[in-house]
Amino acid sequence: MLPRFVGRLSLADAVTTTNACLGFVAVVVAFADPELAARLVLLAGIADGLDGVVARYSGGSAAGPYLDSLADVASFCVAPAVVVYVSVRDAWAVSIADPGVLLALVLAVPALFVAMGVVRLGLYTAYDTADDHTEGVQTTLAATILAAAVLSGVTDPRVLLAATGAFVYLMVSTVTYPDLLARDALLMGVVHALAVLVPYAFGRTFPYAILTLGVAYLVAGPWFYWREDDPAVANLYGNA
Repeated sequence: MLPRFVGRLSLADAVTTTNACLGFVAVVVAFADPELAARLVLLAGIADGLDGVVARYSGGSAAGPYLDSLADVASFCVAPAVVVYVSVRDAWAVSIADPGVLLALVLAVPALFVAMGVVRLGLYTAYDTADDHTEGVQTTLAATILAAAVLSGVTDPRVLLAATGAFVYLMVSTVTYPDLLARDALLMGVVHALAVLVPYAFGRTFPYAILTLGVAYLVAGPWFYWREDDPAVANLYGNA
């Protein structure tokens, strides 16, 4: 007897489930090597962009939007939260074996990040129907900035926790973010791939570049990026 998904899922859905698998591997790897885990989160971001491209050219499925949000929970909510938790835990030398206020903070902020990311994805799937913009910071953008920060060598636990805490609110805010134009999505995709493949080349240039571009879009995108001729394009970060 064939599995239930045979004939119901598409090639794009296979890419989406690959994204979810990368999120799981990133969580496992994070406890041994947070920077490698950060690279896997960035790689999941590429897979998240590719599933939309594949769906456009080969067709999607009715389950696709739901699978996309479920995969994003693993790769862009849980995985970056664990990367931040491990990085901060190691920097402050806190331990589950020695509970206290500091440990509670180190656990609470990433946990809230996961919670608000899940809320964001649920609201997006249920209510966001526009093709050219979305409300709230995309989980993919939040995860990319956090992963790029770790990969760039940002080790100050206060900075990582503050950024994670900011995303807790920004992901469920009503700030409107426009989709990237095709040329900008391509540029981001190239830099994104280089940050995964050669993160330490030229003094970590590519992780710094993706971090800079991501923060620039985060801060200025809602106010300065809008274009009257914006087409509905593939956004590397997706809308989720």
